[in-house]
Amino acid sequence: GNERHTQPNEEKRKMVCTPGEKQAEVILVGCGCPLRGMGWYHAVQMLGNECPSAKLCYIVEPWFMGGGAEGPGGKEFAEFQKQTEAEYDVVFCKSLGDVPKVADGVKRMALISGRTADNPRLMGEAIAAGCSTIYLEKPGAPTVGELEAMKAQGAEAGVEVLMGYNKNVCKYVTNVRNFAASVDDGHVTFVSNNTYENNAESLGECFERNCEGMLKNMAIHELALLVSFYDVSVDNIDSVEADKEFSSCQTLAGPSGKEWTDFDKIKFTIKTKTGKAVSVQADRCGGDTSYATVTDTDGKELFRHSMPDEEDKANVDVLAAKYPGAMPYFFSQDPDYITVKERVAGNCANGTEPTGIATIDIACETLRVAEYLTPLLQKQLE
Repeated sequence: GNERHTQPNEEKRKMVCTPGEKQAEVILVGCGCPLRGMGWYHAVQMLGNECPSAKLCYIVEPWFMGGGAEGPGGKEFAEFQKQTEAEYDVVFCKSLGDVPKVADGVKRMALISGRTADNPRLMGEAIAAGCSTIYLEKPGAPTVGELEAMKAQGAEAGVEVLMGYNKNVCKYVTNVRNFAASVDDGHVTFVSNNTYENNAESLGECFERNCEGMLKNMAIHELALLVSFYDVSVDNIDSVEADKEFSSCQTLAGPSGKEWTDFDKIKFTIKTKTGKAVSVQADRCGGDTSYATVTDTDGKELFRHSMPDEEDKANVDVLAAKYPGAMPYFFSQDPDYITVKERVAGNCANGTEPTGIATIDIACETLRVAEYLTPLLQKQLE
């Protein structure tokens, strides 16, 4: 191992991670803590060559390489950094400004997976760092106004901005949409569940941590499906009807003592001016299976597909053994995260059509619909 020390410069030149000719050079912005952060799981998938069009070359992590280094998760992040630098030649940076200029002919993509509130600033920095494609985690920005400004900024810079709305490419969604198209008068309901305990303390903590509210957080994926595939927009909504029997809106104190009003469960049906009807049901305490159904005009169920299904469960078991202690939702949605990244990276590197992937335009309308529905549904439940 001594040769390494005699020629440091030559050694260093060889060790820069470079994308292949049909690959996008990816900068992951916001890794988070290993086993906990979604960014970390994105990194794991790319380093494992699960997304052939994506080559992870840079990881930007302001928190754990800065103020959070000594705090919880700092030690785990430092270990992950050391191992990833050694094994994959990935370069770690504290900010996007520290990433070297993009090389000639290289297509650079930023995958922004930090806190939603930081996205407007990070997107500007990613454009300045020479990214031609930006992958934004949902919902993109805290408010419609900010996301609209980001959309304009992307358009002005000629940058493609695509969204991590993974249910858009999910098998259970595709199967239910296909079945509904094969029958007359089939009505689709998208059901999203989570595993919070049904008590004031657990839900109060959940309301506080996700203070943008259920429709901008947990049920935002379902709203994106409605905007993407059912012509739903604020202008095209004809009626919205809450299922009062199912739904519940509560005001609860969070850990800080501050009170938050949010839905712990909600079900509603939207009818559009163009004649489509679709329902969404979300329950923070509904369990760990999400699904979609097709019912006939009498409400009889004709078809259902769940996530995870049997195939997914087998994959979940494999991944849970490989990454013990990681967030369980990483595993059930693992194939969809791969699909979204691969389609975005393929679009960046080779110009291939990112089928089913939500654009920032769809994300803007989705947020607009969430902001429109929240007070309307709360009023119906009074």
